[in-house]
Amino acid sequence: MKVIVLGAGIVGISTAWYLLEEGHEVTVVDRQPDAALETSFANGAQISVSFCEPWASKDAPLKVLKWLLRDDSPLLFRPRLDPHQWIWGLKFLTHCSDAAFARNVQQLVALGAYSHESLKQLVAQTGIQYDRLERGILHFFSTEKDYQSGAAAAELMRAHGVDRRVLDRDEVLKVEPALAAFGPHIHGGTFTPSDESGDARVFTQQLARLARERGVQFLYEHDVIGVDTAGGEVSGVRVGCQRTGQRRTLKADQYVAAMGSFTAPLLRPLGVNLAIYPAKGYSATLRLKRPEAASVVSLLDDTRKIAISRLGDHIRIAGTAEMAGYDLSLDTATARVRCEALVKRYEELFPGVADTTEPNYWTGLRPSTPNNVPYIGRAARVANLWLNAGHGTLGWTHGAGSGRALAELMSGKRPQLAFGFCGPELPQRPTQVALAT
Repeated sequence: MKVIVLGAGIVGISTAWYLLEEGHEVTVVDRQPDAALETSFANGAQISVSFCEPWASKDAPLKVLKWLLRDDSPLLFRPRLDPHQWIWGLKFLTHCSDAAFARNVQQLVALGAYSHESLKQLVAQTGIQYDRLERGILHFFSTEKDYQSGAAAAELMRAHGVDRRVLDRDEVLKVEPALAAFGPHIHGGTFTPSDESGDARVFTQQLARLARERGVQFLYEHDVIGVDTAGGEVSGVRVGCQRTGQRRTLKADQYVAAMGSFTAPLLRPLGVNLAIYPAKGYSATLRLKRPEAASVVSLLDDTRKIAISRLGDHIRIAGTAEMAGYDLSLDTATARVRCEALVKRYEELFPGVADTTEPNYWTGLRPSTPNNVPYIGRAARVANLWLNAGHGTLGWTHGAGSGRALAELMSGKRPQLAFGFCGPELPQRPTQVALAT
């Protein structure tokens, strides 16, 4: 088949790669001059199969209300005159129960395990280097109450086959000795040795270059203007070249929408209504002044809800979520507070280790669904349109597996994982192969 993939982030490029592996002719369209220059550019760098709890839980509504007026809150909901925001919020509330939480965790763990195995195979196949560290993820807590909640969450994850270990303070410091200065403030933690970290942008761009060498066509600096349909199918995608101003219609047998947060507004005119809303996240990337004193294990700071990952001679601090539309500005009062809070917290944890004078702030829009489970599969009402969007904070974690699974579905195969793919009934399930978690 001839396939057009809209979007060149980790999800779009992974989809293109696996479609190529299945023998299809692939064209990728993106408005940026290279791959991974939006949401995949400077994220938290974690492959967090075992730390994938959805935001929606029984405690979430009260937390959101408490954080409503705090510019530095982990999850900031800023009400707007936007019906899509309110619809998303109401759907979010329907998932704030123990039963829904358990269902969603099961989906996310299944996709994460499949995706991690896919990533390992892909790295072995291609030899891509991306500051990968297979040292696990350590989640540490600064209060006894949070520590007990973390232990309960670990028990739930172990029920799904995840090796998340509960540690006391001394065990936390043994896993990551660089936390010693902050040690008196740590009550304990949880640790999953199977998780890892690495630079999503570097990986995605290298995979895109390999795909190009093998024949994938890339139309960078092309805006996706709209999607045309006829007879219940996509008949073409209208694009515009930013350099020449030329507009044209691209045609293929099948089409994949993998444009992150921008997937939902693109497809609404087709009657395809996706519950995807952007969650603005922030990061700071600091050069290390004292690399020998910096952490190596990827960290989750429960108090501030931030991720800290080592990328060579730099450190990445990322986190927070702001439900405030498609704004990408870094110069507002709220943005400044949230950015500065990242660097301030790192300095509290690791004083004098990094150069905080050039923090390299970044922001991106995480394409979030109310239950954090992405749309993977065929779109309703449009026979030759496929979806791979809505991965939220887990795009890097789920990217390889999402691309592989969708390519298999499009090729008439059934992916070997228990996941709720959207669209018509799946092909017959092949012989099941157990995946290591």
